[in-house]
Amino acid sequence: MKRVEQFLKEAQTYFLATVDGDQPRVRPFGTIHIFGDKLYIQTGKSKDVSKQIQANPKVELSAFKDGEWIRVAGELVEDDRREAKQSLLDEYPSLQSSYSADDDNTVVYYFKNATATFSSFTSAPEVVKF
Repeated sequence: MKRVEQFLKEAQTYFLATVDGDQPRVRPFGTIHIFGDKLYIQTGKSKDVSKQIQANPKVELSAFKDGEWIRVAGELVEDDRREAKQSLLDEYPSLQSSYSADDDNTVVYYFKNATATFSSFTSAPEVVKF
């Protein structure tokens, strides 16, 4: 899981896919963080992405860097603990002007039943489950 986090941090931007009814939705994200042995992302509850995750927690993300790409598929589970929110916000201080661990909008999710696949054109895929 640490390698997944490191790859996504180095890529800086990954693309998160959700489902909105029968329509896929993809948007750029940048938050990724390990807290308590789980891989977390963060967004705002008021955003459509959060509503889509609540309706269907199955997501997939993808990122590319240095000729290699990653796909992570799994389910996102909301963690409403203040310490989980604060840990992620501490990792990304620039978000603290828009989000707070104590507001009603900040939401963090962790991956459950996740499969990460590292791929490139020059080597066999590597699969990591967490």
